[in-house]
Amino acid sequence: MERTPVSSSNLASLGYDPNERILEIEFNDGSVYRYYAVPKSVYEGLMNASSHGKYFHSNVKGDFEYEEI
Repeated sequence: MERTPVSSSNLASLGYDPNERILEIEFNDGSVYRYYAVPKSVYEGLMNASSHGKYFHSNVKGDFEYEEI
């Protein structure tokens, strides 16, 4: 999955597969996680947030099944 680099103290890049509804996040420590059944609106909100990290903690973390890849 292609990811777009973001400017964040916690997140390095974000990717999204709209067909599978998978959000992929690379963190600045190099770890990559996939979050499942994520609505496109959540991905768009994350991409457009003034603080990607704050949006992630408020709207993604703990709300979706995930796995480290």
